[in-house]
Amino acid sequence: MVPKPQNARIISVNLHSILQWDAPGFHKGNISYTVQSKSINFPGNTYENVVTNLTLTECNISSLPVYGNYILQVRAESENDHSDWVSIIFKPMDDTVIGPPDVKVRSESGSLHVDFVGPFAEHDNWSLKQYYGSWNYRILYWKKDSSTEVTHIDTEHNSEILSQLEPWTIYCVQVQAVIPEWNKTGEPSGELCEQTTHNGVTPVWIIVTIVIGSMLAIVISVPVCFFSLLYLYRHTKHIFCPSYIFPQHLKEFLSKPPSSSHFFSAFPQEEHLSYDKLTVVSEESKNQSDETGNEARKTTEHLQESEREDSDSRIVPASEEA
Repeated sequence: MVPKPQNARIISVNLHSILQWDAPGFHKGNISYTVQSKSINFPGNTYENVVTNLTLTECNISSLPVYGNYILQVRAESENDHSDWVSIIFKPMDDTVIGPPDVKVRSESGSLHVDFVGPFAEHDNWSLKQYYGSWNYRILYWKKDSSTEVTHIDTEHNSEILSQLEPWTIYCVQVQAVIPEWNKTGEPSGELCEQTTHNGVTPVWIIVTIVIGSMLAIVISVPVCFFSLLYLYRHTKHIFCPSYIFPQHLKEFLSKPPSSSHFFSAFPQEEHLSYDKLTVVSEESKNQSDETGNEARKTTEHLQESEREDSDSRIVPASEEA
């Protein structure tokens, strides 16, 4: 006799179901397996083969209708021998594990906006919400690094706004599916933590920061604009209004009515120009002029002395007049 398989079990997540078992201790040849199923909703049904000549120790049974209840059996086979059947009951809607939904959290105006969707059946990618009659989402949230009790909210929708939260505080959120009709609770999603913002009232420190920043911007921008405009004004004035002074005689000429006589009078002919005489004095001539100058000075001095003597001789003493 071939030993029968051991530890038969079913692993089902989001209606993706796998029948697994452990191989028996048999060393006399190759071994294969046969898996059969029968619906227990109708007592008269017989077993039908799900798979034969299977060399693996697992079988995908997701193709079975999800609303049925089944008895599954598996046996080991080697050549013409086989083991006894090992049976297990399988109820897809009850036995499957509801996985966590996909969750997104964003902070806005002092509240947390939580969006969630799924989970989905793996064999057809349909939302499990379509298979079960009732379906709710449970949102769990709490302040991070705090011993505060976890708060939860149940909703039938795919989004929820968590309000009445403390501003500028980090909250962590988890979401799971709840199916009251089937008494099932899905696995919670991973923790998503997000910080709340202001609660609609702008804090004083933000207002002060904005005011100071605006004042600094004005103080810096005014001188920059002034010097920029001054620089632009000077360059524009230099281009369109240069500092070149127009000659006065041309101004007078252009201010008079045009005539040929004025034109020629403004520009005199070459023969009417006056000239200065240029005298070249050599070093020798300079010495001679110096000697002549000295003699002239001596003669002048001699004449002045003679005049003084004559004036003195004309003066009569007072005693003689008496």
